Amino acid sequence: MKKGAWIDFSLWLAATELVGILSGCLAGDIRAVYQNLHQPPFSPPGWVFPVMWGILYAMMAISAYLIQHADDTPWKKRRTALILYAVQLAVNFSWSIVFFRFQKFGAAIGVIGLLILLVIAMIVIFRKIRPAAAGWNIPYLLWLLFAAYLNIGTFLLNPYCLLYTSDAAD
Repeated sequence: MKKGAWIDFSLWLAATELVGILSGCLAGDIRAVYQNLHQPPFSPPGWVFPVMWGILYAMMAISAYLIQHADDTPWKKRRTALILYAVQLAVNFSWSIVFFRFQKFGAAIGVIGLLILLVIAMIVIFRKIRPAAAGWNIPYLLWLLFAAYLNIGTFLLNPYCLLYTSDAAD
C-alpha cells in the first residue's frame, strides 16, 4: 500500500471510529442503563458491545476506503456510495443517543429499522462498485439485525419505559 493510501485508510478509520466514540460519549451512562433494564434472551454482557462496535467500525472504514479507491468506477458513482455511507453512519450515531440518553426505546426501534434499510442499500450499491467492499459490511448488517432484536425485546420487557416514549403522558 502506498503512503497516500495509508493516509486515506487512516483517515477513514479514525473518522469512523470517532463517530462511535462520540456517540458513546453523548449517550450518557450506557453501562448503568443497560444493567438496569430487563434483557431479552441471548443478551450479551455489556462488555461485548464496545468490542464488537470497534471491530465493526473498522470493517466499515475498510469498505469506505475500498470504494474511494475503486478507480475503475467513475467518481460520481463512488461519491454517491460514500454519501450513503455517511448518511448511514449519521443514523448509526443517533441510535445510542436515542436508546440510552433519552431511553426512547420505541423511537430507537424506528432508528435501527431505518439504519438496517440504509445498510442494505449501501451493501447493494457497494457491491456494484466493489463486491469486497459490500462483503465487509455483512457482519455489520447481521449485528444490526441482532441489535434490532435486542431493542425490540428491551422495549417489550420494560413497560415502565413506555411512559417515556410518548409525549401524551405529560
